Amino acid sequence: KQWYQRRVAITAGGVPIDLLEPSALRYKVLEPVLLLGKKRFEGVDIRIRVRGGGATARVYAIRQSISKSLVAYYQKFVDETSKKEIKDILLNYDKSMLVADPRRCEPKKFGGPGARAKYQKSYR
Repeated sequence: KQWYQRRVAITAGGVPIDLLEPSALRYKVLEPVLLLGKKRFEGVDIRIRVRGGGATARVYAIRQSISKSLVAYYQKFVDETSKKEIKDILLNYDKSMLVADPRRCEPKKFGGPGARAKYQKSYR
C-alpha cells in the first residue's frame, strides 16, 4: 500500500474544484465528476485557466472544459466506444456541458440608445 493515495486532480486557477467559490455553484462544477464517477477520471490531471466573465459564467466554463477535456482524452488515448458512452451520458444530462452557447451581446449602433432602439422622434 502506498503512503500517498491518489485523488482526482482537477484544478481551476490553481484551486482544487471542490474548494471553488461561490460555494452555491460548487455542485455545478462537480457535475461531470458526479455523473461519470471518479473511476473514469483516474490517471487524469486537469488544470483549467479561466479569464473574464462573472462568477457564474466562470463556473459554467470550468464545467464545460472538464467535460470536453475528458471526452477528448478518451478519444485520443482510450477507445471510441467508451468516449461515445461518456458523451451520451453528458448530452442526455445537459447539452451545455459539451456545446457552447454562441449568444453574445449585440453592439450599439448610432442613432439610438441601444443596439436596436432608436431615439424618439419629436415634431415640435
